[in-house]
Amino acid sequence: MPGPATAPHRKQADAVWPWLALLSVAVALYFFGLGSFYAPTNGDEMVYIHIARLTAASGDWLPLVSDLDHMRNTKPPMLFWQSFIASHWGANWSLVALRLPSVVYTLSTAAAVAWCAKQMRGDWRTGVLAALIYLAFFSTFRYCRVFLTSAPETFWLSVPVAFVLWSELARRPRSHPVTWRARPLLACFSLLGLCMGIGLLYKSFALVAPAAATLWCVLLINAAPRWSSLWKVTLAVAWSAVLALGVFALWFALDPDPAAVWQEFVVGENAGKLAGGQGYWHAALWGDYPLWTQLLAYLENAGLLLFVVLGLAMAGVKRLAKGPVWAQTPPAQRILWLWLLVWLLVFSIPSQRSARYVIPAMPALAILLALHWERIARIWFLLTLLIASVALVILGRIAWVVGDMDIASPWTRGLAMAAVVAGLASAIAALVRSNWSRNAALVGCFSVYACFGLMVAPLDSAQAQFPASALSQLSGKRVAVPNGFTAQYERFHFILPDSTLVPFDVAGRNTGALHPEMPDAPRLAFLLANFDAVIWLDNDSQAIAPRCAPQCTVLGYRWHVKSRHKSGEVTLSNLWYPQQWLFGREWLLTAQP
Repeated sequence: MPGPATAPHRKQADAVWPWLALLSVAVALYFFGLGSFYAPTNGDEMVYIHIARLTAASGDWLPLVSDLDHMRNTKPPMLFWQSFIASHWGANWSLVALRLPSVVYTLSTAAAVAWCAKQMRGDWRTGVLAALIYLAFFSTFRYCRVFLTSAPETFWLSVPVAFVLWSELARRPRSHPVTWRARPLLACFSLLGLCMGIGLLYKSFALVAPAAATLWCVLLINAAPRWSSLWKVTLAVAWSAVLALGVFALWFALDPDPAAVWQEFVVGENAGKLAGGQGYWHAALWGDYPLWTQLLAYLENAGLLLFVVLGLAMAGVKRLAKGPVWAQTPPAQRILWLWLLVWLLVFSIPSQRSARYVIPAMPALAILLALHWERIARIWFLLTLLIASVALVILGRIAWVVGDMDIASPWTRGLAMAAVVAGLASAIAALVRSNWSRNAALVGCFSVYACFGLMVAPLDSAQAQFPASALSQLSGKRVAVPNGFTAQYERFHFILPDSTLVPFDVAGRNTGALHPEMPDAPRLAFLLANFDAVIWLDNDSQAIAPRCAPQCTVLGYRWHVKSRHKSGEVTLSNLWYPQQWLFGREWLLTAQP
């Protein structure tokens, strides 16, 4: 494991300005495109924006309000309370306002990651590198900058472990074990319990299990090896866990309908994930969420850096083959490894498993990668750049096609091409200079994120939207809007905030929308006859008029990006022509007078 910094390392550590420049670019990317409908997110984000909007409109903090069946108390209220403050109770109802708190949380976590890594290695270069790695994780970019987010619980649930890590790094001499004094003990673990409780109030009371178990484990490795230390650690962590659950219980105390909270959230959302209809072990081995997929959770969350994570694992295996590793591992690094291990083990138990559940442990992985960055074999970084280069070529081609759709300015398309060139240049540099490979992998990763943001930016521009004059005509009118997935029609409230929206299904699934069983042509005629206007989705990008023409009046159209494709729609022969399979149009229609 890394020891004191050597002279060559010190020389590298002094060159911190290039890293700060790249960090500035990474931070800017987290703000760029924050209000985009096409920002990488979870499909359920609009469900919770729907609940936030209606609850804010009610003027009360609780109970939560929803028009969706069985979709009301599916998340604790802190997420929605945050939206009320950020949007001034709906007065500033925009995606930027709703998502901004998530970015603030994420950047705060990245700053804490940087500080911890700096304290462990002793130079700011390692600290900035750790922050860059954390921001480069796809799980961070996707789930920690949008409304339905993992950013708040990641921050709050990291505080207890970060406190123990800080205590370990601050101890002098390092061989002296943690002592337990009654006076500061209660205050300290009360504060840690409050932090955990806030994290639970953002996501679920179930997170107390991995959070408390991690705190218990990391405290034990720093305590004197006596039975008295064991029971003192256990009592202290138990007090923090009880206090955290007490904070979560405020939801039941404040909600006018606690029975609904119990039935919908505790029983429906949480207890149901522990049950297996075909038996626990059958589900764990052959079900929809098999146990082996959870073992890949950290790789999945790492995204483009998955090969680098594999390289870290391989480096650990090689060290393990040479002899005992745990005894030689510094205590601070043991804390990080336990953090990762405990979260993985705890979330392997439920019958429903997901890589998203271990996102609150990703800060530990970022720090470990930064500490072992130079020890990871070069081949893993080259593989990362290979995947990033393929992604850049595809994204660059799509960005070029968007430019041909007359909605992207030459400036936007030029910046997208610059991001492609920067990423590909970093890959070439890695091949030419072996000592650039590791740093080039981060440049390639952020180039992909930049190219994606610049690719979709024109689709959110004013010239790509419905005409403002047409939208103003629909104020106070009833408008039928497409709903391809649960509550996806909620996005039209940002476009038509003063209209009454009625969703209809467009994917042949019964999502509770209007007449899902009716064929397209009769349904469009029905909608035109019964509503003041209709937003009609046409996946044929080559169509120059809606299928109802000339029996309807076209008020405008905007481009739509398809999220789901039929079998055989995307092939090797048309992959280079995304205009044939990626885009469609949303037509704004009224009946012919």
